[in-house]
Amino acid sequence: MKRHFTLYILIAMLLGIAAGSALHARISDPAALAELASYLGLVTDVFLRLIRMIIAPLVFSTLVSGIAHMGDSSALGRVAVRTLAWFLLGSFISLLLGILMVTLLQPGAGLALPIPAVDAASGVTAGALTLKDFVMHLVPRSITEAMATNEILQIVVFAGFFGTAIAALGKRAERVLEFTEQLANVMLRVTGYVMLTAPFAVFAAVANTVSAHGLVILATYGKFIGGFYVSLALLWVVLLALGFVVLRARIFELVRLIREPVLLAFSTASSEAAYPKTLEQLERFGASERIASFVLPLGYSFNLDGSMMYCTFATLFIAQAYGIQLGFAQQVLMLLLLMVTSKGMAGVPRASLVVIAATLSHFHIPEAGLLLILAVDQFLDMGRSATNVVGNSIATAVVASWEKELSVSSETELAGAA
Repeated sequence: MKRHFTLYILIAMLLGIAAGSALHARISDPAALAELASYLGLVTDVFLRLIRMIIAPLVFSTLVSGIAHMGDSSALGRVAVRTLAWFLLGSFISLLLGILMVTLLQPGAGLALPIPAVDAASGVTAGALTLKDFVMHLVPRSITEAMATNEILQIVVFAGFFGTAIAALGKRAERVLEFTEQLANVMLRVTGYVMLTAPFAVFAAVANTVSAHGLVILATYGKFIGGFYVSLALLWVVLLALGFVVLRARIFELVRLIREPVLLAFSTASSEAAYPKTLEQLERFGASERIASFVLPLGYSFNLDGSMMYCTFATLFIAQAYGIQLGFAQQVLMLLLLMVTSKGMAGVPRASLVVIAATLSHFHIPEAGLLLILAVDQFLDMGRSATNVVGNSIATAVVASWEKELSVSSETELAGAA
């Protein structure tokens, strides 16, 4: 299965579209359709639960192992600074491009849809937007609580302290490090078992979405969806161009290797689901284990490029739908605000809706506008999840190259020998 994983995912997507379209056309009773969709959703939910089951121990063990092998604290600090610098660059480009594209395309202007009443309930609770709340959320009250709730950002913080302590103790902590490495190997094997169920989850996820809304909804929201995917495509071009500056022609090899996790993230609308496969493919690409295990988990908290672009694109789309014009200063403030508040989403599906709700409230845009995008959010989540995987893969490869820890991949060596 591993050899033809991409093919199986594609087949599952196509079958899901066909099955969803047939169900939507044949079942006219909304209650019956909703009940059927709940059963389809069950398959996807089980798969995502399996993924979340392994994420916390996998992130912890691989990150601790990577940090412990960094050696001295200066090396760790250098890698951390380079990683965060790249993340900040990616965040700025994603948010700015979202603002520029939605302003240029104006998808919310003259929207041929009924605009929700200003006081209508969206069903999404706005999250905190203050720097104080972000910092408090950064530090775990308990590592067991953080792992139980899959708070990746908090796990990363604890793993940073834990791995640094192991590195400082040296031989006195050899057995702890050995156990952590063995745990990482076990979790990667468990990941392989979980991935066997991925095609079934992809089929159910796509069939569920299409059966609930039908493909006709894509035409209704055509300008908004099309504009967003054009913006994502442009973001991919920019990110790949930046990666080309460092990686040169090897960027194309990276694109080929990450197509499986990108497709998995797209079809399940969850970049979290693609984390284990992304880590595996980056190591196949030649990124050292310690760099990949350090940069990738950080990326899932600090470098969600697709989700960040969506935050600015969707917020200004809603403002346009209500005829609200935000000035240049307000757009700059929104960009800076989202640079902070978009962190910590950690690949959780639909978490960006909470950030958007808070942003709408901050700029006095009716929160009811979320109702305009909820119907198609699943289709948009697919694109932004895939983009998150692309952004984090490029970031990891670039940092590995900067640290001179990017070797020739095994596939390249085999091709050269041939």
